[in-house]
Amino acid sequence: MSAAAPSLLPSAEQTRLDRWRDVLLADPRRLRLWRWLAPAIVTLVAAVLRLVDIGNPHQLVFDETYYVKDSWSQWVLGYPSQWPEETDPRFAAGETDIFTGIGSYVVHPPLGRILIGAGMALLGPDSATGWRISAAVFGTATVLLVYLLAWSLTHSIVFSSVASGLIAIDGLGIVLSRISLLDVFLTFFIVLAFWFAVLDRRRTGDRLDAAMDALPGHTHTWGPLLWDRPWLLAAGAAAGAATAVKWSGLYVLAAIGVYAVVTDALARRRQGIVQWPMDAVRQGLMSFVVLVPISVVVYLASWTGWLFTDGGYMRETDQNATGVFAWVPMALQNLWAYHQEMYRFHVGLVTPHSYASPAWQWPLLLRPTSMYWHQDDVGVNGCTLPAGCTEAISSIANPVIWWAGIAASVYLLVRFVMVRDWRFAVVLTGLAATYVPWLLYPERTIFQFYTVAMLPFLVLALAFALQDVARGVRGSSRLSGQVIVLAFLVLCVGVSAFWYPVWAGLPVPYEFWRLHNWLPSWI
Repeated sequence: MSAAAPSLLPSAEQTRLDRWRDVLLADPRRLRLWRWLAPAIVTLVAAVLRLVDIGNPHQLVFDETYYVKDSWSQWVLGYPSQWPEETDPRFAAGETDIFTGIGSYVVHPPLGRILIGAGMALLGPDSATGWRISAAVFGTATVLLVYLLAWSLTHSIVFSSVASGLIAIDGLGIVLSRISLLDVFLTFFIVLAFWFAVLDRRRTGDRLDAAMDALPGHTHTWGPLLWDRPWLLAAGAAAGAATAVKWSGLYVLAAIGVYAVVTDALARRRQGIVQWPMDAVRQGLMSFVVLVPISVVVYLASWTGWLFTDGGYMRETDQNATGVFAWVPMALQNLWAYHQEMYRFHVGLVTPHSYASPAWQWPLLLRPTSMYWHQDDVGVNGCTLPAGCTEAISSIANPVIWWAGIAASVYLLVRFVMVRDWRFAVVLTGLAATYVPWLLYPERTIFQFYTVAMLPFLVLALAFALQDVARGVRGSSRLSGQVIVLAFLVLCVGVSAFWYPVWAGLPVPYEFWRLHNWLPSWI
């Protein structure tokens, strides 16, 4: 599926699609055009699906009741404030300044709320579009990042367009971009961190080659140590930002660190360095210094509003640390105590919830989260449908893309064991960092929509699998493989078109909504 150069297959094996692609991209000017046009088109599609009528419904849905109000009070005061009881209707009606000023106990770091608050400051806190615009912008930008990550992995316009196109039309990504929760911001920074890590791998590999060529002799016990790694520094900053949205970003930081150490070790082994394992440890210590401190700085910076004001929750608690920690400023001692409270909340969260879904269920797509559901009779609230109007927002992924992505991930793992392709390792590392840790908390109250952080890596795995199918699987021709891939992509688009009304909360007949409940647990 590479479009960076004309096909090298014998002409007898070329299909009409191959010839069309080669003619289209043979001209360097056309190739440069499509390198810009392809991501622009995919991003535009994503923006339309996420932005059109984003202010509907004009009410706080699901956990927007927490994040929107907390974000606005934090934007105004520097910290989240408590609100009077039964505030949601008043807030939606425009009473956005009725917070009490008393610090509110929130259990996630501030960065996601800061970003939501910025959108509200731009378009107004009394506008549902203002509540959600930041999520839509970051959700759309995530689609572009998936394209850029795919391009960095393959340098293929077709591959990158397929991967980013799949996430552009997927319901999980669409819904989480159309309501104000934290997970779309988390996903953006996760993909950004992995893109930077891939850029670091390419740059560091080239620099290691050049440094080894400059060394005298042919056998080297130790290799050069590389400090100048700006992309790894950027990856640390992005992972720190992900952690400043939700603590699950810590798993991403750890995964990127492990990935950097392993790839450095393998690169040094390929160079023939005699002590390559210990050499990788030396370089790993340097990589830690490059990667981790910047992530800590970014994380702490997100707490600036809480640190430099007095009204935040636990801000004025007198901790009075003794011993070696007595020198720590009281604000940081209070922040540490606050983090202990947050940790206890997260590990002890076992409150029953009708839409809770443990992580082992996620690959099966058993219990998607209903974000909003409303019914009106004809003539009520502008309903014009004879049988009445049902409005629903279900954060379910496109089932075809999701289940195919899960199968493709298993396929990619098998392929990696067989061929050790570093690109497969990137995708599998991303999947492991965004899924496996949740398996450690089977009793905790968690939800299917957390998988939006997995989605970029699922579509990359699916794109790799489709690439192999398009090349012709065993026992079938290249033409039949391409037909299968095209048919699959058309099916994905069709299913997304069928599901879009219940991703966007559009008014539909009740029976049409019922057609989307393929499994009893989807209701």
